Amino acid sequence: MSKAAELAKMGEVLTNSQIGGRRNIVINGAMQVAQRGTSATGVGGSSAFHTLDRMNIASGTTAGRATMSQSTDTPNGFANSLKLDCTTADTSVAADESFIIEYKIEGQDVQQLKKGTSDAEKVTLSFYVKGNASATYTAELIDVDNTRYNSQEFSVTTSWTRVTLTYDGDTTGTLDNDNAHSLGILFWLHAGSTFTGGTHTDNSWHTTNNQRVGDNQTSFFDSTDREFFITGIQMEVGEVATPFEHRSRGEELRLCQRYYHQETVTWQIGVEGTRNTLLPFPHKVSMRSAPTSTLTGGSATNGVLLGTTGVTSETTGFHSWKGGSGSLQNAVFSNYVFKADSEL
Repeated sequence: MSKAAELAKMGEVLTNSQIGGRRNIVINGAMQVAQRGTSATGVGGSSAFHTLDRMNIASGTTAGRATMSQSTDTPNGFANSLKLDCTTADTSVAADESFIIEYKIEGQDVQQLKKGTSDAEKVTLSFYVKGNASATYTAELIDVDNTRYNSQEFSVTTSWTRVTLTYDGDTTGTLDNDNAHSLGILFWLHAGSTFTGGTHTDNSWHTTNNQRVGDNQTSFFDSTDREFFITGIQMEVGEVATPFEHRSRGEELRLCQRYYHQETVTWQIGVEGTRNTLLPFPHKVSMRSAPTSTLTGGSATNGVLLGTTGVTSETTGFHSWKGGSGSLQNAVFSNYVFKADSEL
């Protein structure tokens, strides 16, 4: 039995397989929360958050397109997964093409990695994956503050399997202790020669762009038959992949709302003449930074939507309304969707 296996077994014995919480650095790793919606088509035309919270699709120049959805096809012990289904193939791959599932992490949340010091910690990334056919993809850690990369290939089969990858600690380049994007987890599903042109080495920190993606990389866009499923994403300090840390959906939702939240709102308010009125929208939780706030849809009686104002913070946003003509009126603003976005 390997040292890692022995340590994992010891952990199970000591805790009866119920490892203590707060190990997983990843939020929404079980794909429970999808505030923006459960399905999106035409994914791949640009980088954006489409469905599942915290799971950004980073895409560059590819003509390939996919449908992204929250799926109920899962391994035992999970209710949801992230599914990508290729709808438009791209077999003529330009140099700078990419298609990535990206998870972004604030610098202040990964200080425990001791990156850039002689005591830099190893980290272990684990996740469950499945495809419609055998494939090889690449899982990368990226140090955004210092432009450093470390990636490893992983295999996908037609059955759910758990992948475990341990990354060496990096003694070069400390991570900023702030609320900005410092570290990222990237699942490369499609890449051009800008990222594949060099000779790839698994589990090596480096700065060379064309060595980031594995030499055996499969293109997700090689056929419209291609599918990819992932769930149970966990990143933890050390070289042992412990059992996935399940958190309640309510807790995961609150953690996600630090970066994005939306709700349907209806307001009834008295307005005098054509004067402007500010309506406050308290955020569900204190957000990462002052968000971009929008109101869409809905209808207004005796009032006009003017849009956002400069008055906004991590805890409250404001939107401006203008009353109708005449004296004091009862203005009703119905079924507007309020969105607050503070994503990294």
